[in-house]
Amino acid sequence: MLVVENVKKSYATVGEPLQVLRDVSLSLEPGQSAAIVGPSGSGKTTLLQILGTLDQPDEGSVTINGTDPFTLDEKRRAAFRNKTIGFVFQDHHLLPQLSVIENVLIPALATGKPTDNDTQRAISLIDAVGLSERSSHLPGELSGGERERVAIARAMLMRPTLILADEPTGNLDSRTANDITELLLRLQADEKAVLITVTHSLALAEAMGSQFELSEGRLVQRATV
Repeated sequence: MLVVENVKKSYATVGEPLQVLRDVSLSLEPGQSAAIVGPSGSGKTTLLQILGTLDQPDEGSVTINGTDPFTLDEKRRAAFRNKTIGFVFQDHHLLPQLSVIENVLIPALATGKPTDNDTQRAISLIDAVGLSERSSHLPGELSGGERERVAIARAMLMRPTLILADEPTGNLDSRTANDITELLLRLQADEKAVLITVTHSLALAEAMGSQFELSEGRLVQRATV
């Protein structure tokens, strides 16, 4: 479960501090999905970084499965992040010198040598995203949609409670974007994880269970038809 309460974030400027987030609150149960939309510069990336424990709020709290990661020291927070949160980025961030299966196994490397269970999990996920015949290929040998599938498999390796997807369909054509959306939702439902997507895509936002708009630092739930 994800619970965000009254999160505030500002950055120092030459003049007045720039208030990016103002009393942002959000609560999602396991298996629920949400989209966060808003204009460029509205604070979507800042909020995603805080949810992913990559940045700290000035005020307020973030609780994942009953744990506030910002009460942990840096080493324990990194371990918590690796085990609990899966990231899917618009630009994949795959290591070009590693094969598909090696890229998927990267989260397991953070805790040492991948176990046999880790490898079997990676093989299963690669099959689930439809890339069984590509497991030994390098990222440069894959299409954009295939690289995004690898990124999704990597994000799911550690069975995360929370999946954060930053513009996961932003660089894809509409057909491939639809396929990636369906894949994300299917795997998220199978794992009963919380899924949050930050997007400019109306189609992706409408596929999520709920929609929120971030404007002038405030997060407001949008009515769905």
